[in-house]
Amino acid sequence: MGGGGDSRIPNHLRTHMDASQVRVIIRTYDFDPETGRAQIASWVEEEKPDLIIGESLGAIQALRIQGLPHLFVSPSLGAPENLYRGAGIARFALGRWYLHHRFPVKEGDRQELKFTREVLLKYKAHGEAAIASIEPGGYYYAFFGKNDHYKASGVVRVDLWEKYFGKTTYTEYDGTHFMEPEYIDSLLIPKIQEILGLHK
Repeated sequence: MGGGGDSRIPNHLRTHMDASQVRVIIRTYDFDPETGRAQIASWVEEEKPDLIIGESLGAIQALRIQGLPHLFVSPSLGAPENLYRGAGIARFALGRWYLHHRFPVKEGDRQELKFTREVLLKYKAHGEAAIASIEPGGYYYAFFGKNDHYKASGVVRVDLWEKYFGKTTYTEYDGTHFMEPEYIDSLLIPKIQEILGLHK
């Protein structure tokens, strides 16, 4: 949420992976889940990627893409329900101010957060569509930070991940929601290489 072309993890991948083997594509899509879904579907058709990586709330959009292996960092499977509940306070100017104050957007090529009631109401169906898109036999793997502060609010739920994907499809690392560079290098990049069948 609030990520985009200037996000740290994809730019770290772009900088630290062999460009002759991997082309890292980063796109900033709309916060409205259905508008974002249409944009992403168009980009997938255009770029024909070999792997989809979803971080945080981006995991929900990633799940809706079928026919490709999926890799996740801090997948926020509980976020759609939380955002949907936020539609109540988004009816009021003070509520919208609070949401924007609570979740400020960093400068640069970042997703504009539109905390309107109309947009937030769409997130429940968006989350349900993501779960319904899970393909039997598909490849899904996740990384969770043991010190992820979003676990307390139910935005990040390892138990929910286990419910849908099992106990052998994720790794917990000694970090936070925002995967630190040492874990990108020691965990995420090797997993990408493994999935794509690349030499380390």
